[in-house]
Amino acid sequence: MKNIKSLFLIFSFVIALSFAVSAQDKTLISLDGEKINIEAQKDKVVVLAFGASWLPLSKNQIDTMNKLAKKYAGKNVSFYFIATDSSNAKSKNYASDDDLKKFATKSKLTVATLRDSEGILTLKSYKIDQIPSFVVLNKNGVIATSPIGGIDPLSDVSIPISELIDKNL
Repeated sequence: MKNIKSLFLIFSFVIALSFAVSAQDKTLISLDGEKINIEAQKDKVVVLAFGASWLPLSKNQIDTMNKLAKKYAGKNVSFYFIATDSSNAKSKNYASDDDLKKFATKSKLTVATLRDSEGILTLKSYKIDQIPSFVVLNKNGVIATSPIGGIDPLSDVSIPISELIDKNL
């Protein structure tokens, strides 16, 4: 009986922890120091691009983001580039905020860059298994579909993302 109580207690703890993680505040800091909760943008479709400054395909991803941001300018759509570069100077994937600002400028990124060092907050919660990837959130801050990853530089990924945006507007 004692083992059953212990097992029940552990199970209850795991359930409570999973609810706490799923309800976790998705607030990230932009490179300009602004706090942005990516799931609390009422009545807006939110498009997230997960990438890194060291990843060559992030350039294609940025071109797609800029194209979409221009297409949906003035509509209820927000776009963010989530940089998953490490903030740990000992990491091989380290990038300082200044490095990320230079990357954004060099890449001509026109949307806000948010930092999620190592992707700790976002990659797991949006079930992203590769970068670069895109995620579209509906007007309630809920994932509209599975992440769009495995970006092929020869295909136009903006088409399925546009379709998702239009469907959720």
